[in-house]
Amino acid sequence: MAAPVDLELKKAFTELQAKVIDTQQKVKLADIQIEQLNRTKKHAHLTDTEIMTLVDETNMYEGVGRMFILQSKEVIHNQLLEKQKIAEEKIKELEDACHSMACQEVPCPYPGFEPANPGPPEQNVRA
Repeated sequence: MAAPVDLELKKAFTELQAKVIDTQQKVKLADIQIEQLNRTKKHAHLTDTEIMTLVDETNMYEGVGRMFILQSKEVIHNQLLEKQKIAEEKIKELEDACHSMACQEVPCPYPGFEPANPGPPEQNVRA
């Protein structure tokens, strides 16, 4: 009788390990995306700060693909603010998703089984 139980435990443990590895990969991917969005947000903020030092009547060129379009300072300013806002929203969404992935409880298939050292999931999420 011990062999089928050991086999079931081994199978459950393997599945749990696969879920943990998958979750860790998703968390790493989310971290990379958050870093990229933070760089985008910072770039837009710095560009906007420099643009705001110019005179209001200054015409600017917006790069679109291989061409440049003449735009007013206000239009460029609004586009940069929108870019920052979108980046902040996406960062918030990714952080929420990352938190939910890291904190989700994986039910044990065997009632009464307790891990040797249960701890809060926040301690083992990111190194």
